[in-house]
Amino acid sequence: MKKTATRAPEETRRRILNAAFAEFYRTGFQGGSINRIVAEAGATKGALFHHFKDKNDLGYAVVEEIIQPRIRASWFDPLADSIDPIADVKYTMRQFVKEEQERGRLVQGCPLNNLAQEMSPLDEGFRRRLEKVYSAWREAMEVAFARGIKAGKVRKAVSPRNAAAFVVAALAGIIGTAKNAQSEELLKQAGEGLFDYLDSLRP
Repeated sequence: MKKTATRAPEETRRRILNAAFAEFYRTGFQGGSINRIVAEAGATKGALFHHFKDKNDLGYAVVEEIIQPRIRASWFDPLADSIDPIADVKYTMRQFVKEEQERGRLVQGCPLNNLAQEMSPLDEGFRRRLEKVYSAWREAMEVAFARGIKAGKVRKAVSPRNAAAFVVAALAGIIGTAKNAQSEELLKQAGEGLFDYLDSLRP
């Protein structure tokens, strides 16, 4: 009993976070409804405001505890030991597209990019937290490109820092424009253009 009682608040908080992520992903942060979040979580407003001081605090937690780990798992971890970032970025993007198609949310865009476009100009707390994720993404990519150069898989003249900045920006832009056009075909076309760029980095 004691263990269950101890875990109950943590479980409630987890359900609220997951419901908030789904709500903000579907409607945007500003359009997100606290009433729908608590209903989806099977919780109460009292419980929500016990764990989060306000809606912004809830949004910050969504970025730090849900979006950042998801981006890390999808994009950072596959490059953690990569010595051929060109092949591994291409594989990772193909996997991402496949999984998002299977879940039926490809045209919903990237939750990180969605929030960045909506909230970064409006709220410094969001901007800082979102930039921390983008910065870590660029750093993971930069380290992978540097390893690729050392392994002879990437041209020596390539700047790992510049290539990383471009690829992360390109991925965000590709997913964002495909969302806006509601077009999987556009996603495929732009993706092939990115792949052409990556292939041009070969020795």
